Amino acid sequence: MAITKTTVVDKIEVVGWHVQVREATYFEEDGQPVSSKSFSRYILNPDSDLTDQPQRVVDVCTGAWDADTRAAYEAHKASLATEPESDATADEPASGLSSFQPTSTTTKA
Repeated sequence: MAITKTTVVDKIEVVGWHVQVREATYFEEDGQPVSSKSFSRYILNPDSDLTDQPQRVVDVCTGAWDADTRAAYEAHKASLATEPESDATADEPASGLSSFQPTSTTTKA
């Protein structure tokens, strides 16, 4: 009666330049499931290290990330790094609600 834990990549999705990977983990005792599957997800970007990834994930990433996609992702990262800082301070909400003053009303019956 050995219980085994199995984790497999059961879904790979390409969304924009991101590759989303879903892993399913389940337990079996003598070949019969003893628990429902649990899922975890992680996201890979064109600059992610694929060294420890399963071959299926590497194959999808290689197909999804051609030279143009990698260049567009690097340009996007560079544009985020050069955007100017917001004028809002940490103490003030960005929506301008810092001047909001609650009012109370009393109603007599």
